[in-house]
Amino acid sequence: MVRVLVCDRIDEEGLNLLRGKGFQVDVKLGLPPEELEQTVGGYDVLLVRGKTKVTRRVLEAGKGSLKLVVRVGVGLDNVDVEAARQLGIQVENTPEATVSSVAELTIGLMLAVARRIPEADRTVKGGGWSKEKFMGVGLRGKTLGVIGLGRIGCEVARIARAMGMRVIFYDIVDRGLESREIGCEPVVSLEKLLAESDVVTIHVPLAPDTYHMIGRRELNLMKPTAILVNTSRGAVIDEQALLEALKTGRLGGAGLDVFEEEPPKNLELLNLPNVVCTPHIGAQTVEAQKEASLLA
Repeated sequence: MVRVLVCDRIDEEGLNLLRGKGFQVDVKLGLPPEELEQTVGGYDVLLVRGKTKVTRRVLEAGKGSLKLVVRVGVGLDNVDVEAARQLGIQVENTPEATVSSVAELTIGLMLAVARRIPEADRTVKGGGWSKEKFMGVGLRGKTLGVIGLGRIGCEVARIARAMGMRVIFYDIVDRGLESREIGCEPVVSLEKLLAESDVVTIHVPLAPDTYHMIGRRELNLMKPTAILVNTSRGAVIDEQALLEALKTGRLGGAGLDVFEEEPPKNLELLNLPNVVCTPHIGAQTVEAQKEASLLA
């Protein structure tokens, strides 16, 4: 019998599928690292989301039985992939499942910042009616710059094109086929994208070459009216540089679903009126979670 250890909350439909195939599925949520190391031995498969850290120590503790680690979601930055490779343990994820949900949140954050929706909502609920205060900006006809035209970047570009936006993109991978299908334009450099865009959205994995890829220099290249949206990984942006740019009017606004530290402790950034924040909910839709569970 194949034994599966589930360490994070995963939609029951996928787990029931495994049980129906005769797999032994044990759900043990919130295990501390030491307890996970003591528990993983004897299991064939480890199913996690982003919360559980699958370190080398965990993988070594499962050596001899553990054959597969599945990250139910997109990123693999909580799994030591190199250690797994060295130990002969396969690592998989489910990037297709959450494409639409992350893309839709990205567009939602763009609109929320451009039209100041959260601030207007709080005002009305507090008994106010400051219509003149909430002059926003329209997105139709504006230029959206997409950093990373992978699955999610493509879906964001499609939606933005349907909204009447011009879409440009920068990617280290050749995306000629995808871009022609969508109708978006490649640019030769990140710097050119930042300078031309009214809205910039980031869709890259966290890696050594993407850590703080948007810092002071990059922010200084952007239009002072521009909006920056991040639904990828928090550390691709230097948050201190972003705070300074937003406070001084060097940047128009930001929509953030991810942060360098989660939960975030930089309350000064979070409480700026031109920042809209969500608690890493890009994949948090009923449909995405069910699909990710079934794919896993």
